[in-house]
Amino acid sequence: MSDNMIKQITTDDLRHMEGQEGLVLQGCGGDPQEWVDGINRELTEAGILLDGGKLENVVSFRHDGVTCLLFPFGDAELNIGKFAMWRIQTHDRYGGTWLSDYVPNRLGGFLQAEPQPQKPRMGLVGQDGNIYAVLGRASMLLKEAGMQDKIDEMFQRCAASGDYYKALNIISEYVETELSPPAVPQKSQKKKGRNAHER
Repeated sequence: MSDNMIKQITTDDLRHMEGQEGLVLQGCGGDPQEWVDGINRELTEAGILLDGGKLENVVSFRHDGVTCLLFPFGDAELNIGKFAMWRIQTHDRYGGTWLSDYVPNRLGGFLQAEPQPQKPRMGLVGQDGNIYAVLGRASMLLKEAGMQDKIDEMFQRCAASGDYYKALNIISEYVETELSPPAVPQKSQKKKGRNAHER
């Protein structure tokens, strides 16, 4: 990875990373790639990074006039106990803190994602078999639900499908019908390094 692959992000981007974890280092002047290589080497030598893993997809941001680096944990195998001790012991050098502590304490907390509007319900039974009538009804329901931005997209996809039954399935992606797949509850994902900041 070359230093031009280290993505620049904003503090607002950090505030949308709730549920993720990583190491934030503050005051990282100079070549960011040297920081990435050096920290990965140090964590490997300290027995924190296991199985030849690395902290990758490192990003850079500016806050309070200094350059900071976020090392996301990702899928790296980590010895969290050793990592927590290393962070405390090197705090004077690196200003290291966990992302889950940095955002609430320095940036005012995480921002909640905008809730997705709920799809309106529409029965297909009893419709007259005219696809334009079905589209018209679906469009009206989307408009009432504040989802006007989906109407043109739905129309274009149905027109391109060239088939009544394909069009019905497309409409069923935008409004809840008998053809819509059942909603699958999302499983909560366990974070790697979940004990990193437990007191």
